[in-house]
Amino acid sequence: MSAQPAGRSCPLHYRYRPQQLCQAPETWGEDVLYVIGGLYGNPFALDTIEAMAAAERAAGRSVRLLFNGDFNWFNASDELFDIINRRVLRHHAMLGNVEVELANPSSGAGCGCGYPEFVDDTVVARSNRIMARLQGHAHRHAEIRDQLKTLPRWRSGIFGGLKVLVLHGDPESLAGWGLSREHLTATGVGPLAQWFRQTDADVILCSHTCLPLVWSGEVEGRRRWLVNNGSAGMANLLGDHRGLIARLSASEPLLTPLAGHRGELDGVGLLPVDFSREKWLATFDRLWPVGSAAAQSYRQRIVEGTDLACDDVILCLS
Repeated sequence: MSAQPAGRSCPLHYRYRPQQLCQAPETWGEDVLYVIGGLYGNPFALDTIEAMAAAERAAGRSVRLLFNGDFNWFNASDELFDIINRRVLRHHAMLGNVEVELANPSSGAGCGCGYPEFVDDTVVARSNRIMARLQGHAHRHAEIRDQLKTLPRWRSGIFGGLKVLVLHGDPESLAGWGLSREHLTATGVGPLAQWFRQTDADVILCSHTCLPLVWSGEVEGRRRWLVNNGSAGMANLLGDHRGLIARLSASEPLLTPLAGHRGELDGVGLLPVDFSREKWLATFDRLWPVGSAAAQSYRQRIVEGTDLACDDVILCLS
């Protein structure tokens, strides 16, 4: 482990090599793939996502739900911790840093977020406090912790003729920020193109960094896509309380383009998760009252959204 403080450090077992991620892809035969990152313990968002999948099935489409980590976070009660995990684990799931630190805490990792320098120290400290509280609930659910320990750190599959890589962080670390808006804007397309070459993926679907983006471009003569859904259980855009999930269709364009997107990306895109903000806010305020770590870090975002405009979701890199 590095000498960085808790919340910024990255345990060695979080790390992997890009070249190993798509070596043995599964075969995913469904018509539609939902990749759901950052549910953050929101049961009303989960209700909506499962209803969205049910509507797809009613229309004759088979759907795979894949939760790519951090489905826990705000569910800081024994009852809600149990509900969220048992419901999510009925579907396909993989680890986020939250689940790793709940199932088997790492010495000195804190929340395991691997926060970069542009995130303020006070935010990091509050995340560590959120994790410590949530670990207290996880400690009383040994069966769930044992299930979490069995989840993979990444998934790859052949879907609709494409090689799809599903991560939590980036192609080098489960808590990596290399696929964040901030990092990609600073580095340009070069490092991203290198990761596509190393993994041989056509599509990379990720989460962890909390803000959504969609990118598409040519790498070595092949069209590639990157979709970061931001958060399924929390607001992502300015003045919009809805969560977002990534949706990949084997045969169709995006069914419901997010209003304001400049076109569709050949079946790869984001779907809004229109949960009840009022119900979620009431639950959140009960669990995390004014002055609590989560309220200080997240309540304003739940109520008002972020500073990100809808047109900015599609990322243009040079």
